[in-house]
Amino acid sequence: MICKLDRCTIAVRSLMIKSRRLLLTLALLTVVFITSSVAQSGGGHMLYGDFKVDESKATGAKPLSFEIILYENGGGRLVSRQTVVNNSHYRFMEVMNGDYVIVVEVESNEVARIHLLLNEPFRTDIRKDIELEWRENLIGKGSKKAVATADIYKRTATNEKRFVKAEKALDEKDYAQAVALLREILKEDVKDYQSWSELGTAYLMQNDFGESEAAYLRATEANPTFFLAFLNLGKLRMAAKKFETAVEPLSQAVKIKPESPEANYLLGEAYLQIKKGSKAVTYLYEALKLDPIGRAEAHLRLAALYNGAGMKDKAAAEYEEFLKKKPDYPDRKKLEQYITQNKKL
Repeated sequence: MICKLDRCTIAVRSLMIKSRRLLLTLALLTVVFITSSVAQSGGGHMLYGDFKVDESKATGAKPLSFEIILYENGGGRLVSRQTVVNNSHYRFMEVMNGDYVIVVEVESNEVARIHLLLNEPFRTDIRKDIELEWRENLIGKGSKKAVATADIYKRTATNEKRFVKAEKALDEKDYAQAVALLREILKEDVKDYQSWSELGTAYLMQNDFGESEAAYLRATEANPTFFLAFLNLGKLRMAAKKFETAVEPLSQAVKIKPESPEANYLLGEAYLQIKKGSKAVTYLYEALKLDPIGRAEAHLRLAALYNGAGMKDKAAAEYEEFLKKKPDYPDRKKLEQYITQNKKL
């Protein structure tokens, strides 16, 4: 099953926090969005993920804990919150379909904001890993030292204000305003790959798939190493059933970030759809290696591949592995029957 396209492109920007003794910054580096497509009956979704903070560039005081808060977007109603520490996990249970914002706070200061749109036909497990980078600035109060990360684009002061307004418009679902602001930025700076990518997302939210694809393409051209643009372009083409043309951007996404379970899974699925099973197997197994639980549905895709090739014993083995990871699968009895009939003794 193809992952549903969501707004995965998250603006990366420096966020300054005043502390008692030093000025600290947290920069959002990567948000990996992986949706498990294993259907379950009734109830809401489980939203979970790893929470990691790179502290390698910090020498002073570091936070002992972080608050992860889930809000409804728009109305701002608090859904749930929990306290976590570095290199741990978070989990929100019974999250219904809707528009949400995940906020990360340190000492009541917001340091990261992540938009999340859930629109799944069945109850499922949704994984969203959050990786932050902790840096400190000991120069003193009032310093405007920036945080340099791979995905931060340096804009003019005017364009930065426009970009912030565009992000706010996207969060408020004012997509026409977001498009207008991003177009103003790109009129002055066609190399701003983040703005191209966000423009693609804004068009996507308006169901303008042609303009969305064109904008994502421009983002990949402006920065051939921008992972999220290639991933989003691949997702868009997969959703449109353009499997042949999805292979190229997804291959590039895997090349840029080989440790991404989602990129590997989608590339495997694309190859499977165009009947290149030998290539599909490689990437589906890699997705399982990187995320055995979150990408458990890869076992189902491999089983279907093996079954179609007449290798029923291998298909049975994949179904067996899948049920170990997803014991509450609604069609469990059907898979168990297949395993019994075809498992190699």
